[in-house]
Amino acid sequence: MPMRTRLICGALAAAVLTQLSACGTLFFPERRGQITGQIDPGIAILDAVGLLFYVIPGLIAFGVDFASGAIYLPNDKYSSVDPTKLKDAINADGTVDKAKLKAIIERETGHNLPLTDPRLIQRSGSVQQLAAYGLRPAA
Repeated sequence: MPMRTRLICGALAAAVLTQLSACGTLFFPERRGQITGQIDPGIAILDAVGLLFYVIPGLIAFGVDFASGAIYLPNDKYSSVDPTKLKDAINADGTVDKAKLKAIIERETGHNLPLTDPRLIQRSGSVQQLAAYGLRPAA
């Protein structure tokens, strides 16, 4: 292939990949999980640029941003729990007591989370993640 064709193909592939990944999800990952709110005009414009040049990737960018909630402006409310307070929810064998975890989250943030919901996705952490919070694996 001639060099010019390779450059054009590379630029086109890079442009399509950036549009497929959705602007809001890349620029503001902390916004993911929002359900409603005001739409961020900057993110909407960036997704619309994808519609102008590449229709399908632009639609995908809008879809991903709406589905993830990253297109909405934050509510200026952030709820977080100090990781040291979460130590109380870990049993001696290293498992998490859901009732204690739910009580800690409700006390600290005021949110009542459905930790017994069957749709809840549970992920296991690594030893490095535990060490970052000052915890020792006991399993």
